Amino acid sequence: MISKAHKSALKAFSDQEHRIKLFANTVLQFFVSHPTLSTDVHSVKLRVKGRDNLLGKLKRKKDLGVTVSGENIFELITDLAGVRVFHIHAAQFKPIHDAIMTQVKSGDWVLGEDPKVFSWDPEADEFFRGLGFDPEIRPTFYTSVHYLVRPSAESDLCCEIQVRTLFEEIWGEVDHSMNYPRPVQSIACREQLRALSKLVGTGGRLVDSIIRSREEADTLNASLSVVAGASSIPTNSRKALSSASK
Repeated sequence: MISKAHKSALKAFSDQEHRIKLFANTVLQFFVSHPTLSTDVHSVKLRVKGRDNLLGKLKRKKDLGVTVSGENIFELITDLAGVRVFHIHAAQFKPIHDAIMTQVKSGDWVLGEDPKVFSWDPEADEFFRGLGFDPEIRPTFYTSVHYLVRPSAESDLCCEIQVRTLFEEIWGEVDHSMNYPRPVQSIACREQLRALSKLVGTGGRLVDSIIRSREEADTLNASLSVVAGASSIPTNSRKALSSASK
């Protein structure tokens, strides 16, 4: 049985669904077509809540004492549409964050709330704090960075942007299959998910280390090439250079 409030909420969503999808697509295309993010963004994904999933969320809100209706759905439910932005290693996050904030500063997007960082890893915490974030820890060890963007301050349209690594996305998909729409009751599953989260963190740090090692090797090879190039100057050329300097 669907309550009157929930029926009105579903209708309000249905009436605005086309506009919601249009705005979410503009957010998606921003990352897909951005001229300087092609080396930082691995892939992007767009999703809009289906009716059944939305109804389930409305009921869970009701269980927590929050009644969502057609009058307040766009204030209380801010993830009706979402874009996930995936990157491979930590150093790629800052250019993505900077691009989002440039959109905000230019007035093309308006933040619905301050960006949120969810992280349990002390090393990741230090990285995000260095960028001005105050990371939050979720009991599930969920890891991601969330932004809520609107086309204008007056608009009821909203798109949630989630930025995370591919490793973190794998964990998120496994966690989602276990805990959505209802949290898994198995203690073993919950413990294994926490262990998987730690493995994901370790994998992420290993990827970061591999990338740094490659950059160091490239820098060293470039330096050696310069030295080798200088030493390969013919003897006559060296004499000419020496004479010219006298």
